[in-house]
Amino acid sequence: MRISVIGGSGFVGTRLAARLLAAGHDIKIADINNSHTYPALRVYADVRDLDTLKKALSGSDLVINLAAEHHDNVMPKSLYDDVNVSGAENVCRACAELGIKKIIFTSSAAVYGFAPSGTDETGRINYFNDYGRTKWLAEEKYREWLKSDAGNSLTIIRSTVVFGEQNRGNVYNLLRQIADGTFLMVGKGTNFKSMVYVENAAAFIEYNLNNSPGEHLFNYADKPDFDMNTLVAEVRCVMGKSGRVFHWPYWMGYCGGLCFDLLAKITHKKFPVSLIRVKKFCSTTVFESAKTKKTGYKAPVSLVDGLEKTIKYEFIDKEKSHVFYTE
Repeated sequence: MRISVIGGSGFVGTRLAARLLAAGHDIKIADINNSHTYPALRVYADVRDLDTLKKALSGSDLVINLAAEHHDNVMPKSLYDDVNVSGAENVCRACAELGIKKIIFTSSAAVYGFAPSGTDETGRINYFNDYGRTKWLAEEKYREWLKSDAGNSLTIIRSTVVFGEQNRGNVYNLLRQIADGTFLMVGKGTNFKSMVYVENAAAFIEYNLNNSPGEHLFNYADKPDFDMNTLVAEVRCVMGKSGRVFHWPYWMGYCGGLCFDLLAKITHKKFPVSLIRVKKFCSTTVFESAKTKKTGYKAPVSLVDGLEKTIKYEFIDKEKSHVFYTE
């Protein structure tokens, strides 16, 4: 199959490209950034520029869009709409003009906001930030494209936080803090978190390459979910750490987040601590997907093994390689 992966130079895209190549597919990486792993496969494309998209996607049977503006402190905020919403509209227009009838779009569980535990694909859309808002609006752009032709196939995957080797997102920051002894638990640690190991994220996208015409909507999270106390204990065990973990009261973390937000506003600098990150850390974010289970898909790597692989790579063997900043 001839596949174009928009955003394929990134963290998930690089893993996905490896899987697609191993399966014998003919792929192009359509990205504004160079691919450190597959530079010969990369074609310049900016989702904000229709002409570059059309050139990059020409000849494709399937388009996978991983590109997104998703950092917590994006400036200017208009980038969320430019990349996520207008970008989706451009992808749809390019596919329509090129006769491409299959799209896989990686959305996000952020469209649900601080959702009740166990929220599935029928959950209420209740985003709390611009990232979640624009991911939802992007989904709607793809649904408009889907309705334009009965032969179109649209797969939307709402994933939870993705982690793994070479990633420099929030999960890595947690692991790093535990590794260097600076980690302090905010709250009781009884809140649960859904997570995804990067190899499983790529494998699930690959699993959906041959979906039939129509809409296919999935939440995706690796199971079982850990509460923060269990997650931290598992990580510390792999790292060979001993001793107790100090817990900060939630109110103290909340006030600390407010202080850092004020400092960021005054200095125009970004800090690793913010109110929204404190809220995210202390909230329960557990998602379910009966639809994913019905497909028969089996994740190739267990969540525990994914954590161990990441910890070994980053903090024990200390491999040196290109890294991806995703959050």
